[in-house]
Amino acid sequence: MAQKTGETGQSGQDFPGFDPKTVEAYMVKDPHALAMNLARALENLGKAASEWLRPRERGEVSDSIADPVTDLVKTMSNVAEYWMSDPKRTLDAQTMLLSSYMGIWMRTLDRLSGQPGDEEAEPPRKDKRFADEDWTKNPFFSFLKQTYLVTADWADRLVTEAEGLDDHTRHKAAFYVKQITAALSPANFVLTNPEVYRETIATSGANLVEGMRMLAEDIATGGGEFRLRQTDQSSFAVGRNLAVTPGKVIARNEVCEILQYEPSTETVLKRPLLICPPWINKFYILDLTPQKSFIKWCVDQGHTVFVISWVNPDERHASKDWESYIREGIDFALETIEKATDEKKVNAIGYCVGGTLLAAALALHAQEKDRRIASVTFLTAQVDFTHAGDLKVFVDEEQLAVIEKQMDALGYLEGSRMAVAFNMLRASELIWPYVVSNYLMGQEPLPFDLLYWNSDSTRMAAANHAYYLRNCYLSNNLSKGEMKLAGKVISLKDINIPIYNLATRDDHIAPAKSVFTGSSLFGGPVEFVLAGSGHIAGVVNPPEKQKYQYWTGGSSHQERYEDWLSTASETKGSWWPHWHAWVEARDADRVPARKPGGDALEAIADAPGTYVLARA
Repeated sequence: MAQKTGETGQSGQDFPGFDPKTVEAYMVKDPHALAMNLARALENLGKAASEWLRPRERGEVSDSIADPVTDLVKTMSNVAEYWMSDPKRTLDAQTMLLSSYMGIWMRTLDRLSGQPGDEEAEPPRKDKRFADEDWTKNPFFSFLKQTYLVTADWADRLVTEAEGLDDHTRHKAAFYVKQITAALSPANFVLTNPEVYRETIATSGANLVEGMRMLAEDIATGGGEFRLRQTDQSSFAVGRNLAVTPGKVIARNEVCEILQYEPSTETVLKRPLLICPPWINKFYILDLTPQKSFIKWCVDQGHTVFVISWVNPDERHASKDWESYIREGIDFALETIEKATDEKKVNAIGYCVGGTLLAAALALHAQEKDRRIASVTFLTAQVDFTHAGDLKVFVDEEQLAVIEKQMDALGYLEGSRMAVAFNMLRASELIWPYVVSNYLMGQEPLPFDLLYWNSDSTRMAAANHAYYLRNCYLSNNLSKGEMKLAGKVISLKDINIPIYNLATRDDHIAPAKSVFTGSSLFGGPVEFVLAGSGHIAGVVNPPEKQKYQYWTGGSSHQERYEDWLSTASETKGSWWPHWHAWVEARDADRVPARKPGGDALEAIADAPGTYVLARA
């Protein structure tokens, strides 16, 4: 800011509340270098555009963006119609926003004039996007932040206060508003993010050159699709430093491989343990590094662990449906376990959608008098989808018709589609921070095994995925007792074996309330347990880390999740030992340790097998 000297020779500022020194970091030091680097950044951006266009020109990639955009416009039009159909409501909406803007403007002027107390006028909120101190100290960036936050709140209020919307439309509208406002945050742009702005000036734009180079590289890696890098991919490899628990593949078919792990104790529990992971992601989320591996921990407690490793499907698996995944997955695993161990009773674990499939299989088994599974553990698995969270936004009759059309053409759903959907559930954590750090700051992401797994997406077989979306998310047939499998109508009430049902408090995929609601649908005793953190970290929580907590013992007759939680007892640390004690309480008999395959089956390959290595 310009300074002026009065007749007394004293120096003063045009704005007493503003220190010109605070803008020094934003002043261009080397215009020539900046101009050259901006030109290089644009050149790399052009390369990124070429990588995006080339497969489309060859017909290798076809975009179906029109349908999601159409749904967004249709949904938001319903909200706009309410506010614009009545002139008074329109004026109220405008006044609501403009009065907030006026308050921000007045506070900014007060601040520039040197009046105190401005920062206290801003509503306090924890938001990692605005952690840099200049979002508060610098009047320009503070003004941008406040304007953005009140606009985002205003947009959210337009949805929540709009009348006449059905629940699904309101849910979709709220979700879309959240996505739009997250994308339009001033933190996502060079000139409106103080940290990026300073980095651009300090490096004369070298950060943008590197960022656009990474963008071109990521689009090329995705074969013309934008594949956001969230971790250093070169730091990990399945079978090298992930999924390294010793074991063998002892059986294989078109749908899965069955892994059995080497024992690490002299004796093992008589009942083997079968893990049914989700097919939407790969099983090694339960076998990351040895320090985080749930599978290794189970082996070390004396479990004979078997795991289903699902195939990464392609067009050959188009007709594989839920019954196929039960017969050729779960039942195939049970047959394999009996051959390898001579045991007819097993303990089973189902994680996420693997748990939903396992619940359906158990209901079918109950009708068929198949009692090989003696106890079951569900990890963040939904069987009732009434409160299934934001994923329901993507499932209605119109959107399902679009998805099924895409799957019919290919025989599967691209893994990238599900990856984008999951990332959108937490866009402010899983998308935009990486866009800023990677492509604006030009920084390579740090190595993180969980995010490597998260990016290792899988395809979904057409028949299987369509059945899941329609029967669970759309119609909720499993909870209603109306799901049809193998010519039978199955009921969860027929499942009367002991159940350990784990939910996680901050789950955005299988909300705790949804998992709790499903507990009442089973016919047998249910131990409902709530773990701290979310869908992944709440499950993959080794005891040695002493992280988070879990809740048990809430009143079993409570109909509301909130009432159960108010009566539950909190225990610090991991739920793993509590679960192991629960399993042993059902059958603690032990036998000598078993080698993979026993005497009946030969090893086909070393763990983690071959199916898990296929990339989508």
